[in-house]
Order: sequence, then C-alpha cells, then structure tokens
Amino acid sequence: MNITLRFTAALLAAAVHLSAPAADAPYADVPGAADHPLVRRFAGSWLAGQHVSNWDAAVLPASVELSKADKRQFKDPMLNLEGKVTQTVYIAPRGKSALEVWRNYEQALNAAGFKKRFSCERDCFDLYFAWLKQSDPTKGFNWAKGTVDTPSSGRYSLTSALSGDEGRMLVGTLGKPGQEATVLLYNSLAANATTGMVATYLQIVEPKAMETGQVTVDPAALQAGLAAEGRVTLTGLFFDTGKTELKPESKAQLDAMAELLKNQPTLKAYIVGHTDNVGTFEANQALSMERARAVVLALTAAPYKVDTKRLSAKGLASLAPVAGNGDDTGRARNRRVELVAQ
Repeated sequence: MNITLRFTAALLAAAVHLSAPAADAPYADVPGAADHPLVRRFAGSWLAGQHVSNWDAAVLPASVELSKADKRQFKDPMLNLEGKVTQTVYIAPRGKSALEVWRNYEQALNAAGFKKRFSCERDCFDLYFAWLKQSDPTKGFNWAKGTVDTPSSGRYSLTSALSGDEGRMLVGTLGKPGQEATVLLYNSLAANATTGMVATYLQIVEPKAMETGQVTVDPAALQAGLAAEGRVTLTGLFFDTGKTELKPESKAQLDAMAELLKNQPTLKAYIVGHTDNVGTFEANQALSMERARAVVLALTAAPYKVDTKRLSAKGLASLAPVAGNGDDTGRARNRRVELVAQ
C-alpha cells in the first residue's frame, strides 16, 4: 500500500509515511505548498494546486443523493463548515490507475479510524458536476507550472485536471468526538482518459475557533439602525449550522447590545430569529425561535443582567427573507437575528 496514516496525541491527527517521490516526476510542486499533516499524498504524486485558509467557511456535499428534478443539484442541504480549510490537487505518476490511487487512500483512511458519511464509486458523473456547480472546489487555488499532457501532443490546463471520468468521492471525519476534521476525497482521470494520469482532490476542514476581538461593534450604530428602520440585523451573532448555542465570538455583539440597552433605559425590543427556506418550515421556525431565545437568555444573564421585561424572543423561520434563497449567498443573508424596537 502506497499510503499509511498514524494518529498523534497532539492533533486529530495523522501523518502519512510515503516512499520518496518518483525520480522522473516532471514538475515541481506549487511553491510554498505542502502536504497536510493529516493525510499526505499518494507516493510519487505531484502537488499541482493548493489553497489554504487559516479560518474560513467550506461547503461540502452531505450525501450522494441528487435532486430528481435536476441531477446537477443535491437533494439534501450542503454541509456548511467553518475552521481551517486546506484544499489540494495532486497528479499521480503516469501508469497508476484511478482505482489503485483510490483504494490506497481509502484503505489508509479506514486504517486511521475514518468515519464515512457517504461514498460514491460508480456512476458518479452527475455527483461530480453537482459538486462542481454548488461548491466551486478549486476557487482561489495557487497552481504549479505545467500542464496535464497526453502521451502524444494534447495538453490540458491544471485547472481542468479534475474530471468526471472514473470519478469517485467520499466524505467523512477523522479524529476524536468534538475534534473531528471533515475530509472530502475525490479522484478521477486527469482531464480525460487520454492523459493516462490520475488527479486527486483532497479537502480537509479542521475544527478551529475563529480569532475574536478583531472587530468592535458600536452601540451608536445599532441605535442609528433602529432610528432609521426600527430594526437592525445583528451581524456579530454566530451559531453553528443547525445549532442554537451562541458561539464565543458573539461576545462583541452582545456587549454592544447590552450597552445600547443601558444607554436607552426605556427601550424595549424583540429579538427575532430568521432562517433560509432549506428544510421544513416547522423545523426552521423552531430553530429561529430557539436562537432568538438564546440571545435573550445571554443578555438577561450575568454579566449583562438586562431586565427580562425589556426583551421578547420571536421566530419567523423563512417568512421575512431579505434575499432570494436560490443560492448560498442569498441563503446566508436570510439566516440572521434582528433587534426590532417594540
């Protein structure tokens, strides 16, 4: 087997022991790029492209199921994750089959305790294009110099290295509960069958708290919004996807809200939760209500101790969108909490 993983006590954490790169590897890796310590490359592969974000959002398929109405759309909502995001494209040495590369990664991941969410090994063409359409997986990549060449004269840009030909995908997690990294693995023939090469895309999203304290929220800006429109969107409140617990990075927004309420002792307000239209209305209404309640509870508890009579939680689900729900950008705008003057 070309790839092995072992966990370390410090991280989630896995390292891969590999043989040295093939002596006849024709291209150099992307300058400054490196294998992720969790999962390293198939032996002899070339690191053709990479994008690393110290903290960002990532959108991954949640299942293999596709919409019956549109085979290039997923049936289930996408996984919306946050943390350190590492995305890498490798080109395996010529002569290695797509299945051989796939099995090596699969076996190594399984040996390291990989928990599979889903896997697709056959008829994955539509899955590939749905993923490409909804995730834009190589956006922002730095690419190495070179092309994917055929044995004759054909050349393909590295940006076209991934393809639907012999495509296979799996998504799952590695690590201890509460510390799992989410892994997406996709491999296919590089560009097409004529190249005789295999491309592998590896995306790893590690759980990591966002650095806080980088933005301050001005209570005067909240008051200006209330005066102008009677409501203001609280952009500094953060929740994990589908969860109702406020994340620690919400503190700056809560501080500003508490200061506003202290400076305006007669102000009474609704805290109103909103969602996008993904999922059932009943579930979204409950989610929006519980998020609003979480904000009220945070403000009425220590250290803020706002009078409970001044705040009231409401949940409107998807009834009051501020954007269309047809894409991720619009849905993200609709998922919000507002402060509304009573």
